[in-house]
Amino acid sequence: MPLLELDRLVATYGKVEALRAVSMHVEAGEIVALLGANGAGKSTTMRAISGLVGPASGSIRFDGRDIGALGPEAIVRLGVAHVPEGRRIFPGLTVKENILLGGSNRRAVRRAALEADMERMFGIFPELRPFADALGWTLSGGQQQMVAIARGLMSRPKLLLLDEPSLGLAPLVVQQVFRVIAEIRQQGTTVLLVEQNANMALGIADRGYVLEAGRLVIAGTPADLRDNEEVRAAYLGGRAQAQ
Repeated sequence: MPLLELDRLVATYGKVEALRAVSMHVEAGEIVALLGANGAGKSTTMRAISGLVGPASGSIRFDGRDIGALGPEAIVRLGVAHVPEGRRIFPGLTVKENILLGGSNRRAVRRAALEADMERMFGIFPELRPFADALGWTLSGGQQQMVAIARGLMSRPKLLLLDEPSLGLAPLVVQQVFRVIAEIRQQGTTVLLVEQNANMALGIADRGYVLEAGRLVIAGTPADLRDNEEVRAAYLGGRAQAQ
């Protein structure tokens, strides 16, 4: 049984159909990349999974349970964490305070346990430790992205939804962020990754899907997608890329 399964999912904004009968799955332990142009429905897919957009029809199953009617807080408690596009850290809070907020939905958890998990985050993101008491607005874009991912991991998710983690970052920082994503999977967290940088995404993914205008049009392994002429032309610079 997949950890996450979408079955003919339809999502709308008013009269606009943003997702059109989308079916996909994510197995436990995978990194799955969701590719597509701006407006294809990638972020809507993430928002539907995390409960921010209710399905108009179809189903979303997580760990064997239908979660389509649940709200975001309930879905977080089941083990889904969503790191949205744009990072959205709190600029007036310190790095430590931002990270600790990620554990706020964990019931009956002691402060000592949260502090221990925060220390684990500084182990994953050692670059953040010198800035633990710095306010969020003082951080670089790459540092803010690390804080956002750390905040998501504080809920101890089974599934981490990452929406455009490389957006606006320098190439060296992008490589660093993607190394961390691979490490997160090695530590046991499944990842669904929305990413404009298709080369980077396919470099760490086990499988990928391509969305166009709210519909899933292509699915396969990174090798399958790299060999697909339409995918190469649209997302990979028009030629086959090395693994």
